Amino acid sequence: MDYYQKLNLKHVINASGKMTILGVSKTSNAGIEAQEFGDKHFFEMSDLVKKSGKYVAELIGAEDAVIVNSASAGIALAVAGVIGQGSQYHVYHPYSTRFKARNIVIPKGQNVDYGAPEEEMITLGGGNVVEAGYANMCSPEHVEMMIDEDTAAIFYVKSHHAVQKSMLTVKQAVEIAHKHNLPLILDAAAEEDLKKYLALNVDIILFSGAKAIEGPASGLVFGNKAKYIDWIRMQSSGIGRAMKIGKDNLLGLVGAIEEYVSAGPEDGTHMRKRLAPFLQNLNTIPGLTVKEAQDQAGREIYRADIKMNADASKSAFQVIKELKNNDPAIYTREYRANEGIIEFDIRALDAEEMNLIVERLKEIMK
Repeated sequence: MDYYQKLNLKHVINASGKMTILGVSKTSNAGIEAQEFGDKHFFEMSDLVKKSGKYVAELIGAEDAVIVNSASAGIALAVAGVIGQGSQYHVYHPYSTRFKARNIVIPKGQNVDYGAPEEEMITLGGGNVVEAGYANMCSPEHVEMMIDEDTAAIFYVKSHHAVQKSMLTVKQAVEIAHKHNLPLILDAAAEEDLKKYLALNVDIILFSGAKAIEGPASGLVFGNKAKYIDWIRMQSSGIGRAMKIGKDNLLGLVGAIEEYVSAGPEDGTHMRKRLAPFLQNLNTIPGLTVKEAQDQAGREIYRADIKMNADASKSAFQVIKELKNNDPAIYTREYRANEGIIEFDIRALDAEEMNLIVERLKEIMK
């Protein structure tokens, strides 16, 4: 059955990337097979949650892990966990005044809206957001000066949404956190390397299961200190009840991680090879300046950057709107439209879709 037709939906060509507003990614075949197994069988759910986490942790070299329903849920649950520190009373009374240490220190330039505000998820977990530094810079000293007796954790966001320049590194954030006997919570939802931050000794790492890993809607929380994962897992009988993941999606992520660990994401060399003819064809369109650009957060992701020339007949905003208006709707990365730049992410595109984008742009730019 074609649900585009049944529900009267537009087809979508995703040149935006692995974005929640478009359904994130296409689930891998291994993820779909594992998901189907979950759909058709029953489990003791507490046992499934614990043992699936242990299994995934072994696959990626972590001490422990827990699969949750999204990276956003992971933020709230991680914050609740470090505030409660294993207290069952806290699980039942997460906002009780008994628990004084609630401050979560985050660089100001990382308190971003990724589709929802970081601070909203932190607050949902019972944390008080304390911003360090300024919108355009945050040094290790800026973070350290905000730590006091009411600090529960340091929070770091590794994302293209966040300010990149004049920002302390993850390694520096870990060092500050551990100097003060605090955990570092790392929102790495769209990152690709599952082992990179374990090597830096980050305490609590949050990944989206549906982005780079190409699993179903889910999130992965993992790290090298099992006690933190235990504290987070406890939240399932508290605020986590509203964020529970189903057996199908949980096993779907296990299957997707198995495949991801063995195959990994598309490497930069292959991506650039696929991108080259797309760039060449885009360069034939009058009014546009086209170039290859690497992901601003440093990932091995290469995109087509299209800049509207001064003599272009339309603005970037107009082009973006017209690309979306047809069926299929073409979605791009719009973050730099105010600079006259549109970014095209090809990770979810095939050659036919890239050719369709070129033809549509030719029509729009006539």
